[in-house]
Amino acid sequence: MKALAIIVLAAAGVAAAEPARIGPGTYRPMFPAAPSEREVAVKAFRLDRTPVTNVEYLAFVIANPTWRRDRVKPLLVDEHYLAHWAGPLDLGAARPSGPVVRVSWFAARAFCAARGGRLPLEREWELAAAASERVRDASRDPGFQERVLRWYAKLAPAVLPDVGGAPNAWGVRDLHGLVWEWVEDFSASLVATDSRDPTAQMFCGGAGASARDPAAYATFMRIAFRSSLDARATTTALGFRCAYDEVTP
Repeated sequence: MKALAIIVLAAAGVAAAEPARIGPGTYRPMFPAAPSEREVAVKAFRLDRTPVTNVEYLAFVIANPTWRRDRVKPLLVDEHYLAHWAGPLDLGAARPSGPVVRVSWFAARAFCAARGGRLPLEREWELAAAASERVRDASRDPGFQERVLRWYAKLAPAVLPDVGGAPNAWGVRDLHGLVWEWVEDFSASLVATDSRDPTAQMFCGGAGASARDPAAYATFMRIAFRSSLDARATTTALGFRCAYDEVTP
């Protein structure tokens, strides 16, 4: 129990980092629902600077035992939930400061709610992720887009490295090059109904023809990946970070 207490304290210190302020800005959906929605205003919000780590998620599981992998309800996670950990409360080979993966949408939402936040909307995540290290909108920078695509072509390593890559122009790290990330409306761009319904319409090959910019392959791949998921799904390279509403005086 002493070791677990140390882990909880360490995780609390990591979680105390001030989230970055993102926006306000403009999001241009890959698949606008209507001509009037080709540009969507995004209000300022806060976003965790790094993905949630194994040690942070372990602290959450200790404080919320219903999310232990040996106690969680099967309706909320698939059979691979936290399978990379050695045990329900044992990280094993998973690096404490590495991004937690094999976490479902339901679990990610519960973690963020416990932290006083929420999952970011797709428009918010994409606004933050459009920034390179130098500019806040690198969506038309072919060099930046090619770098992102090269990461998508790689297999995830068995043990993911620690979070903490170079910050982008918003001061946010690891939006690319480490893990895919859950968003609140993870299938909104290509799914006409709630993806938690197993009968929901999934990604179709002809969708690319109606895309805003068919050459934006990196964005297209993210949307296709998200739309392939259901809310119970977990994968070896799917993590998350939390967002927070901007508090105005």
